[in-house]
Amino acid sequence: MALDGGFVYCLAEELRASLLGARVDKIHQPSREELVIAMRSKSGTYKLYMSARVQSPRVHLVSETPENPSVPPMFCMLLRKRLGGGKLVALRQDGLERVLYFDFDCVNELGDPVRLTLSCEMTGRHSNIVLIEGDKIVDAIKRVDFAMSETRPILPNVEYAPPAPLADRLSLLDHDGAAITEAVRNGRGGELSGALLSVTQGLSPLVCREIASLTLRRQSLSCDELTDEQWERLRFYLDRVRAVLLTGERRVPYLLRSSDGTPREFSYMLITQFGLSAVGAERASFSELLEEFYREKDRAERLRAKSHDMLKLLVNASARVERKLLRQREELAASAKRDQKRLYADLLMAQTYAVPPGASEATLVNYYDENAASITVPLDPSLNAAANAQKYYKDYRKAQTAEKILQEQIAFGEQELRYLDSVLDALSRAATPTELAEVRRELVQSGYIRETDKRRKAPTLLGPMRFRSTDGAEIAVGRNNMQNDQLTLRTAKGRDLWFHVKDIPGSHTVLFTEGAEPSEQAILEAAILAATHSKAAASSQVPVDYTLVKHVHKPSGAKPGMVIYEHQKTLYVTPDEQLVARLKDGE
Repeated sequence: MALDGGFVYCLAEELRASLLGARVDKIHQPSREELVIAMRSKSGTYKLYMSARVQSPRVHLVSETPENPSVPPMFCMLLRKRLGGGKLVALRQDGLERVLYFDFDCVNELGDPVRLTLSCEMTGRHSNIVLIEGDKIVDAIKRVDFAMSETRPILPNVEYAPPAPLADRLSLLDHDGAAITEAVRNGRGGELSGALLSVTQGLSPLVCREIASLTLRRQSLSCDELTDEQWERLRFYLDRVRAVLLTGERRVPYLLRSSDGTPREFSYMLITQFGLSAVGAERASFSELLEEFYREKDRAERLRAKSHDMLKLLVNASARVERKLLRQREELAASAKRDQKRLYADLLMAQTYAVPPGASEATLVNYYDENAASITVPLDPSLNAAANAQKYYKDYRKAQTAEKILQEQIAFGEQELRYLDSVLDALSRAATPTELAEVRRELVQSGYIRETDKRRKAPTLLGPMRFRSTDGAEIAVGRNNMQNDQLTLRTAKGRDLWFHVKDIPGSHTVLFTEGAEPSEQAILEAAILAATHSKAAASSQVPVDYTLVKHVHKPSGAKPGMVIYEHQKTLYVTPDEQLVARLKDGE
């Protein structure tokens, strides 16, 4: 990824054209390291997105905004208080550093004008968003104390110091291709792209490799092997990149995708070094480019961070239940040998005369054997024959009682394991923070999570996912267990059709029939939807049971989403994400 100083320079020019003169309208903080600032100007409204995340620091305009938390973080509240209504009067960048400074004219609590600066530092693991007044830090989205950094703490009321630039690096804004070429010739040598990277400021490895590829015409040569003609070509391509930055000539938001369609790289100019292994396409703006590139990646990372604690809880709970089941099954297997204990007791009572005092075992005739074979019975030497017999009777009755209890406990444990598996499945398919919040609420109500934050608001219920079959029939799919219960037991009618993958965790799916006979096409598509929204989504020929809703019942005391059904038929279908997208109805 090439969010280098050159890309930031091009992006800053684009942002200036849209945002200078705009006023801050709203401020949101979707996560600990993200900001969204809504701004209004005469030309329209804009949403400025800032990220200080280590893997994806950036700033750009967005059309889609991440979902906001119910309680805004403290830094967000501070920005609303200090920046609200402020006017953006300048957007600065020092050379080709990966830091943008947004200067706002604001009014303080006394009504006096004040200049505040929001510094967006896109510097890898040191990325940050800092609010500055004068030369003092007001606060930052990530505080850095003296224990973390003695040279550059980021704390309130500490003097702000910009990130230190790399020494002895040449910027294309200040030096032409000839000067940088000379620096490369007098440098460390080695691979040309690496030598370029070591002497320049603001050029990413991707851009340096592209310049080297064009210079050497895809040959693999070290700096020591370059001819005068190749040095001249290096100067030419460096000047061309300089023109891209200074004049906008050949500047283009350029996105590269791998052969499987996943975003691979982006730049502010055409990239040719990958040949046929990547497909490039221009985008309308640098903001649109960044939003597209990071959209899926950021969504996955945000959800993974939010769901981590629930995932850990569910995995630990499942492991605990499995260990308990293992012990109970071992005890049940041992209790199955209780008939042997009764046999010993009966033989001892019938042949007490054959047991000498203090014996540790006795050989007795087994009258229950047709051949009347002898059997050796272990004994407690401290007890006589009758007492040993009574001990075996007691052990027999205890094992008999234990078997019944263990069978009930094992059935309960297996049911709990299936429930936890269903919650894990719902968690893995949750696509928004609201869906995660619904899963969390289910775990709170089921007693697996103890809610300590009384201020936490109940999530806004999304309702089931809605689809429309090819012939127009309505189909609904639950997002989690609580929605499954609502959909199956309250929303659906008796003559509607209910679908669920056979013996696999998944969503309840209902085909609404309105009392009419559904088409085979609608039934097939509903079955595919059920299979796609299940743990078997990556499989083929998935068995899906379906029956009338009136044949689906919830046992008393069953956990959310757990039902029993009868009179079912089974279809074998293959999950199809493309069909899901095509049938998706407006939610």
